[in-house]
Amino acid sequence: MTKEATEMKNCVSGEAEEEPPGFANTPTEVDEEPPSNTKFTHKSRFFGHIQDEYWNDWKWHFRNRIVTVEELIKYIPLSVTEQTQAKLVATKFPIAVTPFYLSLINPADPNDPIRKQALPSFQEIAQGNVGFEDPLEEKRDSVVPGLVHRYPDRVLMVLTDLCPMLCRHCTRKREWQHGNWVRTPAEIDRMLDYIRNNKAVRDVIISGGDPLTLSTQRLEAVLRGLRQIEHVEIIRIGSRCPVVLPQRIDDELCSMLSKYGPIWLNTHFNHLNEVTPEAALACDRLLRSGVPVNNQTVLLKGINDSVETQTRLSHGLLKIKVRPYYLFQCDEVQGTEHLRTPVETGISIIEGMRGHTSGLAIPSFVIDLPQGGGKIPIQPNYVLIQTKDEMIVRNYKDRIFCYRNPRAIANSGNGHKNGKKVSNTSLLPTRQNGKQSVTVGAMNDNRPSI
Repeated sequence: MTKEATEMKNCVSGEAEEEPPGFANTPTEVDEEPPSNTKFTHKSRFFGHIQDEYWNDWKWHFRNRIVTVEELIKYIPLSVTEQTQAKLVATKFPIAVTPFYLSLINPADPNDPIRKQALPSFQEIAQGNVGFEDPLEEKRDSVVPGLVHRYPDRVLMVLTDLCPMLCRHCTRKREWQHGNWVRTPAEIDRMLDYIRNNKAVRDVIISGGDPLTLSTQRLEAVLRGLRQIEHVEIIRIGSRCPVVLPQRIDDELCSMLSKYGPIWLNTHFNHLNEVTPEAALACDRLLRSGVPVNNQTVLLKGINDSVETQTRLSHGLLKIKVRPYYLFQCDEVQGTEHLRTPVETGISIIEGMRGHTSGLAIPSFVIDLPQGGGKIPIQPNYVLIQTKDEMIVRNYKDRIFCYRNPRAIANSGNGHKNGKKVSNTSLLPTRQNGKQSVTVGAMNDNRPSI
């Protein structure tokens, strides 16, 4: 068994290494107000007695994750019924929360957005048969164990199922019951061989679990292997560590990453309350090491499903130099139905943000289609009518404009070998609700008013 898997096993079984005195003590009395973004204010909520030496050590947080209901109720009050339900849920969908992320929860607020992402809900099993175990059919598209090849020019390397925290909306929730594993060197060699022999692959995404739970040395071995493949141009790492375990983004890791660029890191902030000073510092360290940071938010019911919440999150991300990249429709994963919103919610959010904040702050709303269909952007429809000569469009204020469409030069498709030219270019109006202004802009005098 690998060192990482042993650490995980110890954590889950409660056989953690010896900790500083006082760790198991009853937490200090808490305020009813949510934590401010003043450094370490949230630490004092539950863990004020823990020395900074331990608090700043990512391995300490990993070993001391809260993994049982008995541990959880030392910090978060649960009724007897809630405890019973949480234990039932945990038999199918386990619990794991880092002390750092737990410290962000306001225990007096049952609707706290951090709490809803971290703590089990009875709806996970009450609606547990809705959806799919593997909705994106990653197993079907796995060319060798751990390597998913769906798009022509990129592959996904799944190195481990270890995570600092088990997010209740996780798209790979199926892995929680299948042991705690790390790909062996032999398995990684098979992945690298496949990439080496497929010259169309220029972009490699490293994921998990969370690949940053691996030791820096083990991760470096993978990066070194990829950088020895000439046609691999870009490496991306998917990790929620900057949010739930920012201590992991230490000098050793950043120094190592700086040697293997270009590397991009996609992380996962879902709410402004997660944009902490520690998270900001982690992202700044990555940026100074030459690693740009993008954010992939998941749209979650009762957590971030409003224009105001998403706008505040995007503004907070830009302040810490993180680009809002994707807003994902929550996948059809078993155990997540209670967190899924109608697609119209995401469209309305994007429409509500457009024109009221910078385009830099507006992510692309995306659905990752079931059955391995891939990602598709879903955006508000601003085109009301289109012909080959002109388009009738609306802007963010619902003003209507006529836009002259330059005649396109005939081509054989969309620029790809599998492109098909669509003959019918007219679109019927799709926006039927709400009043629209009759103001028309940018029209020639010989065009009729609308």
